[in-house]
Amino acid sequence: MKSAILVSLLLLAAGAGCARVAIVRAIAAPAIAPTAAPTIAPTEAAQRVADGKAVLIDVREPKEWAETGVAAPATLLPLSDLNGDRKQWKEFLEKNRDKELILYCRSGSRSGRAAKLLAEEGYRTLNAGGFQDWQAAGLPIRKSDAPPKP
Repeated sequence: MKSAILVSLLLLAAGAGCARVAIVRAIAAPAIAPTAAPTIAPTEAAQRVADGKAVLIDVREPKEWAETGVAAPATLLPLSDLNGDRKQWKEFLEKNRDKELILYCRSGSRSGRAAKLLAEEGYRTLNAGGFQDWQAAGLPIRKSDAPPKP
């Protein structure tokens, strides 16, 4: 129904001039929800974590952590648990409610989905992209079985 009304308004506006198209776009824009979480560069993410303003979360799965290593300050919480019963996520989220949650994965896709989901639950989230971005920025990494380094 809304789509039909919007299309009708657009067609009317097209016949009446560009000014009306701008008005229709301004009216329709608030109805369109953002589809992606805001992004942050790895160097800025590292700085926010070092300043104590944020926590860094690797949402990849344990096998991936073991194969490639992880960002040195990262907390390892798999996306599968976030989408499941949250055995690992629950306490972490309660403890870090007041901090920004900066997430990354292999490419930035899963971390974007996780950031969007958590933002919908009221958390402040940012997507730091992929682990390769962290490495390319020359930021410290560690083996997945080593403790996080601030």
